[in-house]
Amino acid sequence: MTGTKRMTGASSGRTVQDPEALSLTERRKAATRMEIARAAAGLFMADGLRATRAEDIARAAGVAPRTFYRYFATKEEALAPLFSAGAHQWAQAVRDAPADLSVAEALHHAVVHTLTPGVGVSARSLEWVRALLRLTGPNPALTKVWAEICQAGEQELAEVLAARTQGGDEASGDITPALRFAAALASASVRVAVESWAAGNESAAGPNGPACLAVRNLEALRDFVWEIG
Repeated sequence: MTGTKRMTGASSGRTVQDPEALSLTERRKAATRMEIARAAAGLFMADGLRATRAEDIARAAGVAPRTFYRYFATKEEALAPLFSAGAHQWAQAVRDAPADLSVAEALHHAVVHTLTPGVGVSARSLEWVRALLRLTGPNPALTKVWAEICQAGEQELAEVLAARTQGGDEASGDITPALRFAAALASASVRVAVESWAAGNESAAGPNGPACLAVRNLEALRDFVWEIG
């Protein structure tokens, strides 16, 4: 995995990599996937998930239906790149946290950076997250996509934690049971915070916004597992 920063995409088995590690063809494919994902999100929020067809998404994205199905098996899967981008940004922020920070401190740093409006994400983007997550609840297929992205993000975080605690690159890190457990707990802390915020009407910048909720969740676990860092 040297030179790449990966995360497996929902259902498709594809891998999300650092754009700098991708070839021109791969970057174009990734850009097309994201354009389709944005078109799908816009239609889902405007017209509803049930009323939106894959053909509608393809038209809105400016691609042929056969191109849509080249990238995604279902209309629900079209949201995977958007979900993946958020999960990857969170793991990347942990990866980029100063090396002298403990695991707990690096996770706190990443939460603040990725979930605070105006810091690493815009308020508008967070409202999109809220709207899209509200679509997942009553839709099993979309819930499955979200769950698979969360699981892939957990794996990426475990690789990041292995590199931070053991030195070296992520390809050589040994993902021990303790590291896997820590990554699972940290990922769940952030996921639950984002989902809880999305289900309500609190401001993203307030004390019950996703960043504050995630920080409180992580602090509740501080004495339980973060000794690895």
